Amino acid sequence: MKLSPRQLHDFDELGYIFLPDCFPQEAVELLQREAVTIFNEHREEIWREKSGAPRTAFACHTYNEACALVASDSRLVEPLQQLFGEQVYIHQFKINAKAAFTGDVWQWHQDFPTWHADDGMPEARAMNIAIFLDEVMPINGPLMLVPRSHKSGALKSDHDKGTTSYPLWTLDNETVTKLVEENGIVAPTGKPGGVLMFHANMVHGSAGNITPYPRKIVYLTLSAVSNAIQNPTRPNFIAHREFTPVVSANVDALVDYARAQNALA
Repeated sequence: MKLSPRQLHDFDELGYIFLPDCFPQEAVELLQREAVTIFNEHREEIWREKSGAPRTAFACHTYNEACALVASDSRLVEPLQQLFGEQVYIHQFKINAKAAFTGDVWQWHQDFPTWHADDGMPEARAMNIAIFLDEVMPINGPLMLVPRSHKSGALKSDHDKGTTSYPLWTLDNETVTKLVEENGIVAPTGKPGGVLMFHANMVHGSAGNITPYPRKIVYLTLSAVSNAIQNPTRPNFIAHREFTPVVSANVDALVDYARAQNALA
C-alpha cells in the first residue's frame, strides 16, 4: 500500500495521518483475541500498572503468529519504505493497553529523544504506527498530538523515572504550552482497525482512562535500515538488535490466518 500525494503532503505538513478502516473486521477480531491471551501471560516482556492491570506487552511478534503477521503487513511496511526511501527493520513492537477505570497517563513526550538517548538511534528516521484494537473515543484516553510539532526537531527533555511504570524522556509544561498555543491539540478517534502514523518527533501523550471502555492499540515501530541503533541500553525486547529488512507480506495474510484459526476452533 502506498500513500497518495495528498497523504504525503498531510504527513509532511502535520506530522501524522490517520487511515480509518485500514484493517478488516476479521483481522481486528483476531488481534483482539490474541491481545487478551497475551496480556493474561506472565512474562518479563509484559509490564503492568501499579493496579496490576496490563500496560504494555513488548515484542509479542516474537512469540505470537498473528502479531508477527502484523509486523510485516504491507499496509504498514510499504508506506514507511516510501517515506524513508529505503528498506526498514523492526525497532519495537508492542501492544499498549489503557484499562477501563484504571488506565494511567502517558506524559507529553517525543519518541525520538528516547530512541536516541536510550538506544543510540542516529536520526529521526523511524516511526510509530498505531492500529486501533478497541474503539478510541474522546473519553477513553485517546492519543493526543500537537500538529506540526515535528517541525521543531528533537526538543530538550528530562528523564522521568517515576510518574508511571514506563520511564520516558518527557517535555516540560512550558514547552508543551508554547507548542499547543501555536498549533493546538488533536486526538484522532475511530473504530477498531483504524491506523495512525506519526513522525518520530511528534509531541504526544494521553490522559488516564476512568471510563468503562478499555483502549488497546498495537504499536509497530519501523526504522530505516541505515538508521540502526548503535548503543542500546534497554533490553532486547524493548529495542531490538535484529536489523534484517522486513519483507512486506500480502494484505490477505492476516485474514487467511484468522480464518484458519476459526476453522480449528
